[in-house]
Amino acid sequence: MVLWPAVALVGFLVLTGLVILMGTSTTARYEREQRAAARASVTPTSATEHVRAPQTAQAVRAA
Repeated sequence: MVLWPAVALVGFLVLTGLVILMGTSTTARYEREQRAAARASVTPTSATEHVRAPQTAQAVRAA
């Protein structure tokens, strides 16, 4: 009598765990792709400007 509700509960928990696992892996893949796309969109000139900006500010203060 108690067996079927227990089987249903265990099945529900297994399926819930599977959904959580699939969602976690998909979210991690999505975030990796977004970070890769953001890195690819940074151009070398804009990266150089960010590096040179503090040097320019120091040169202006020294002058």
